[in-house]
Amino acid sequence: ADLLTPGNAHARRWQERCGATRDRLRTVYPGMEADRFATVGEDPDRGDPDTLVWVGRIEPAKDLIALLHAFAEVRRAAPQTRLRIFATAVVPGYLADCRSLAAQLFPDEAADAVTVGENPVTFEEIGGPEAPTSAHAYGSGRVVVLSSVIEGFPITLAEAMLCGRATVSTDVGAVCEVIGGTGLVVPPRNPRALADACLSLLRDPERAHRLGAAARARALELFTVEQNVAAFREIYLQLLARGPARAEGGVPFEQPLEARVPGHWTSPSWAEPGAASAKSPGAPDAPGAPRTPDAPDAPGTPDTTTTTAKEATV
Repeated sequence: ADLLTPGNAHARRWQERCGATRDRLRTVYPGMEADRFATVGEDPDRGDPDTLVWVGRIEPAKDLIALLHAFAEVRRAAPQTRLRIFATAVVPGYLADCRSLAAQLFPDEAADAVTVGENPVTFEEIGGPEAPTSAHAYGSGRVVVLSSVIEGFPITLAEAMLCGRATVSTDVGAVCEVIGGTGLVVPPRNPRALADACLSLLRDPERAHRLGAAARARALELFTVEQNVAAFREIYLQLLARGPARAEGGVPFEQPLEARVPGHWTSPSWAEPGAASAKSPGAPDAPGAPRTPDAPDAPGTPDTTTTTAKEATV
């Protein structure tokens, strides 16, 4: 390929290790529809200030086990805090393990003896009545958490930024590249560090607001469909500028595409150069082919037809 377009610098470094040269690499970030998150993103006070939000596919790579242990630390310091986990897809066995751990760590709680108990951790699906869209899910709290041990480009993190949410993430994949200083980053598989970072934002709403506003501004600059299209347009123009000039001007689409489909109808044998001279004597002309009159014999050329006839008579 003339050019390669990795979606982030993390992927770009891997392509360089695999042999791609730097002059052939152009980083192009994925583009998201910012309008989908505008309602939430333009309302920084939306959402419960005591709620942590997690959005994504429930699978081992997301390390929800570490998140649940971190939330247990958060609850010891801030008992009013809730954790809402919104699933975009699930690995059934892993979801069952997470539910079981949540039930062990957080028994149902009730305000009094006659009130139905509730668990501070909820597992929900996007598309339900309380979160019909992913924007509603992000907007249900003030802080969005990413606890993954493996990531490429963290789409859910970029979406949370478009929603103007402060974020706490693990340092994996392209996370640091995406947030660019607009959120808190901790080592993976470290529940204590994850809990401390969450508590620092829950206890300082003004800081969370500032980080959320900066995150939204960064996402609008780097991770929109418009940015993605503009980047690829520039790349295509560069490729066209490198290519050879057209030998013929021509008007685009002056011939239908069917005319370029190879087949016997596009190059009949009678139309090939030299087809007339290669035709065997006595063979009929191809249908529709122009007839060429026989050229007269040159002066002094013996009449071979007459000579042959006389020999036959003798």
